[in-house]
Amino acid sequence: MSGQRDIRLVVADVDGTLVTTKKELTEEARDAVRELGQAGIRLALTSGRPPRGMSMLIEPLDLQGFIAGFNGGVIVNSDLSVIESHALDPAIARKVHDLLVSRGLDIWVYTETAWLVRNKTAPHVAHEAWTVKFDAEVVPSFTEAHLARASKIVGVSDDHDLVAACEKAAQMELGGKASAARSQPYYLDVTHPQANKGMVVTTLARLSNISPQQIATIGDMPNDILMFNKSGFSIAMGNASEAVKAQASAVADSNDNEGFAKAMRKFVLPLPVA
Repeated sequence: MSGQRDIRLVVADVDGTLVTTKKELTEEARDAVRELGQAGIRLALTSGRPPRGMSMLIEPLDLQGFIAGFNGGVIVNSDLSVIESHALDPAIARKVHDLLVSRGLDIWVYTETAWLVRNKTAPHVAHEAWTVKFDAEVVPSFTEAHLARASKIVGVSDDHDLVAACEKAAQMELGGKASAARSQPYYLDVTHPQANKGMVVTTLARLSNISPQQIATIGDMPNDILMFNKSGFSIAMGNASEAVKAQASAVADSNDNEGFAKAMRKFVLPLPVA
């Protein structure tokens, strides 16, 4: 049932949610965002991507709301000017690096402006470059200077069970000193403890001068559960796991079957006046 909730802001995940598996933004999704604007509901984006890696969505969506990159590690306006930024503590960044390397994961380091890798031909690097529309910078190793500027460290592996196990190990070993959550089955994102999607909801509510209860969230991955728990209404995509779906207020169709647009019209947009 739609139309009876006091929703002022939608916070949408990008990959697996707003865009298709092929990373395409459909006309239906664009139309739904336009309809949100006409109803006075703003759209904000949140993703493990850097803000720069979402810039290609700003113009087609006529985006006026906030963009929370690195799961909230850097929050920017739609002109990419920085509002808030949370880098990892350098000692914690080193601990994260050593933990993930010791367990066999490849490592990427994102700073506020750069994406650093050790091997440009490693798994997922080329695909990530195509997704975010900019290239990684290759470094021989991650120095203390690199880690001192880390907004996000990513552990990468096509062994999905290993990534899941590393997520639990990182959460246990880091405690409240960092946020560790999978943004894809093959990516483990580690960020500042305040850089998680739950904090994105709280922060955007504050910046928008609204209650978190007036925010609807939509996503598909385990790291989206944190924002589900903080928002007034939450929507899991049809392509999400059963564990993610169980944490949401409602379930949409899949991202390859116009799930975002359908969810906005069914659960968020006001009912038409009879």
